Amino acid sequence: MTTQSGEAGETESAPSVGGSGAAGATAPVPGLAEAYDKALAENKDLYDRLLRKQAELENLRKRTQKEKEEVRQHGAEDLIRSLLPTLDGFERALLHRDESVPEAYYQGLELIYRQFREVLGRAGLTALDTEGQLFDPYLHQAVETVNAPGHREHEIVGEMQRGYKLKNKLLRPAIVKVAVGGKP
Repeated sequence: MTTQSGEAGETESAPSVGGSGAAGATAPVPGLAEAYDKALAENKDLYDRLLRKQAELENLRKRTQKEKEEVRQHGAEDLIRSLLPTLDGFERALLHRDESVPEAYYQGLELIYRQFREVLGRAGLTALDTEGQLFDPYLHQAVETVNAPGHREHEIVGEMQRGYKLKNKLLRPAIVKVAVGGKP
């Protein structure tokens, strides 16, 4: 490349890029191909590590969410388990009515009891059905056996305390009386 200076006829020559200047050819830098391959391998390694770290982060998020849900469920389970004796007290109070107590009192008690059961039901609490069912040691706790010829062998003939499940998990087994000596 030549440039003209302020005076006419003078030209300067700029250094050519690439070394020799003969036909624009450049000489290869020794080790450039190896450095390029090394950079590609390092890039691939870093990309693989990035993908693994992203997968680990996603797994951590899922695990944390699951643990948070378990803690919340466990807290609700403990709270509901501690409320079950109160629910039992309501049931006993409604079964044993005193004639001297006005009926309006028991109507109010029934209303509170129904609301309490509805709230617990929305939380996932369900009562176990026991009367007429066969004894299941996973759901029932037998505290008495009764000679009951009119019933099937191992049939539940009485419930002493209601059992409950919380979202398909046994919260408290039912305490029952079981028939023996009946029909097979």
